[in-house]
Amino acid sequence: MLKNMRFRQVHLDFHTSPAIPSVGEKFFKEQFAEALKRGHVNSITIFSKCHHGYSYHPTEVNEIHPGLKFDLLGAELEVCRELNVNAPVYISAGLDEKEAVRHREWLNMPAPNATANYLNDAHYHLLCYNTPYMDLLIAQIEEVMQKYNPMGIFLDISAVRTCYCQNCLASMRAMGLDPHNPADVHTHGEKVYNDYCAKVEKAVHKYNPDATIFHNAGNIARGRRDQAYQDTHLELESLPTGGWGYDHFPMSAAYVRNLGMEYLGMTGKFHTTWGEFGGFKHPNALRYETALSIALGAKCSIGDQLHPSGEMNLSTYDLIGKAYAEVEQKEPWCAGAKNISDIAVLSAEAVNLTGDRNSKPDIGCCRMLLEGKYLFDLIDLETPFDDYKMVILPDTVHVDEALAKRLNAFTAKGGKLIATGKSGLKPDESAFAIDLGAQYDGKNEFRPSYMVPGDQTVMINGKTSYVMYTEAANITPAADAEVFAYLAEPYFNRTPEHFCSHQHTPDKPGSRRPEAVYHGNTAYIGWSIFEDYATKGSLCLKELFLNVMKRLVDADKSVTVEGLPDRGVVTLTKQDDKNRMTAHLLFAHTSLRGANIEVIEDIVPLYDVKISVKVPAEPKSVRLVPCGTDLAFTYENGTVTTTVPKLELHAMVEIAF
Repeated sequence: MLKNMRFRQVHLDFHTSPAIPSVGEKFFKEQFAEALKRGHVNSITIFSKCHHGYSYHPTEVNEIHPGLKFDLLGAELEVCRELNVNAPVYISAGLDEKEAVRHREWLNMPAPNATANYLNDAHYHLLCYNTPYMDLLIAQIEEVMQKYNPMGIFLDISAVRTCYCQNCLASMRAMGLDPHNPADVHTHGEKVYNDYCAKVEKAVHKYNPDATIFHNAGNIARGRRDQAYQDTHLELESLPTGGWGYDHFPMSAAYVRNLGMEYLGMTGKFHTTWGEFGGFKHPNALRYETALSIALGAKCSIGDQLHPSGEMNLSTYDLIGKAYAEVEQKEPWCAGAKNISDIAVLSAEAVNLTGDRNSKPDIGCCRMLLEGKYLFDLIDLETPFDDYKMVILPDTVHVDEALAKRLNAFTAKGGKLIATGKSGLKPDESAFAIDLGAQYDGKNEFRPSYMVPGDQTVMINGKTSYVMYTEAANITPAADAEVFAYLAEPYFNRTPEHFCSHQHTPDKPGSRRPEAVYHGNTAYIGWSIFEDYATKGSLCLKELFLNVMKRLVDADKSVTVEGLPDRGVVTLTKQDDKNRMTAHLLFAHTSLRGANIEVIEDIVPLYDVKISVKVPAEPKSVRLVPCGTDLAFTYENGTVTTTVPKLELHAMVEIAF
């Protein structure tokens, strides 16, 4: 599946209304080329057909945009080939507003009584792949492949859909499925999507068997490798200012790097998100975002939007160039590099197959590990545990017989295990499926409850009662288990009949019961602490978790860092063919703007960041790259230690053997 993707891509949106005249009148090949050069761009996704449904080239199977008088796509491709710039071609697959207006019978119907409002709503309408629209789409793909032979096709707005249109109702019944059964409707949606992917693959590879294919849905569903493998590579859409936030991409990359596929980290030049004309980030934001991509094993993609006139905005490409000039210098230490991870987080989304990129147990766990400077992967059930030092089951990971067998084998060999909330329970939640040093006695009746740390747990605010907002378990510790946190119950739950104060009832004296235990090389915490951290972010949650991590795994950590704040990120990669490891250190100061948009502007330098790395042999040299500055280091007991004198956004420490 590896396709040797380029490191410096732009995704050039061009969704242009048919009401706009003189489309492309200011497109000049020289100006287009100048923009790509200024931006240090070596790959750019350009448009065949947009969401409005029109083509940007002469066509026999579709309609050229009414305001366009020449072959814009062909002209762009000509420039790209002259400059040796890759140019995958974009085709909007799920949206075609021109056809949605003409053929309401082709619309996706997500509910039996769904309707489309063409009078008051200014937005696109989803189309169903189980209608004659599919034949039109395949014809459009084949035409592009025949006429232009691009190196790849990018299909947008493509995902499994629930649909109750007449075509879907008829084919469900023909398959013996019940349209009244939501599970059957979903099964049918999966079949429609798989048929679509198969037809696209045939249409593309009939003309160019080496062409890349990517179906974009804005999320790579964890636990659905079958869907990911419909693509030749992955593009991880993650615009921090567009609703994803700055810790979404690390979580997404932590999952896909186990799939054996190349992947791009897709951000945007916009202040907000897609479709924003005249919106610009500070260059430091793009410098950080692209550095984060390569530190997490990804190539880079930056979203832009071409003006209807066809003139490239050179301010945009000067902005992009500030980031991509640095990426270009750093590429030798990233090409073919593999990320090293100590910890496997068994994704709650993957196990429960929710398809929810906002899975709170996953988000909270990954956020704590990032802030705690741990190297981790987010895995599904197909990933072996053998190469990890610890497995974490976040909040809602039920354990069946097959998973119990794997986990028991892992811990029997010395592997560490942490489970929280309902994780570790059998699917029917009757009892723990694995030995966690406690008996499960059902869920606690109070929510919220309170956590009281044990004597050995260090909290910055001391030993007191800390509010815990999620559901808790009732447990009975085993005789040889060690209790490290207790649950204190409130006087009562808040109801109209009895409530106290503005939020919830305080803890009732004398109501303590064991709630978190160590047992050998395992730990169990009865609250869903990761969901709680994703929604509330209370310090006590992270303190509780990181104290467990410190006890169970810190002695075996591959990397230890001092002087890197909670928003800092550390990763470690290796290039076996070059006999070197590279530690990436990143830190950016983020601020909130407007209605909860997180931005990066100022560089806040850090000084004397100390890093220790477990290595297979004594290094020959340690230096900052790409600048080549040698660093003094010590080597003792398989660990190399050095200090980065100054960190500005991103530092790369090469350890050569």
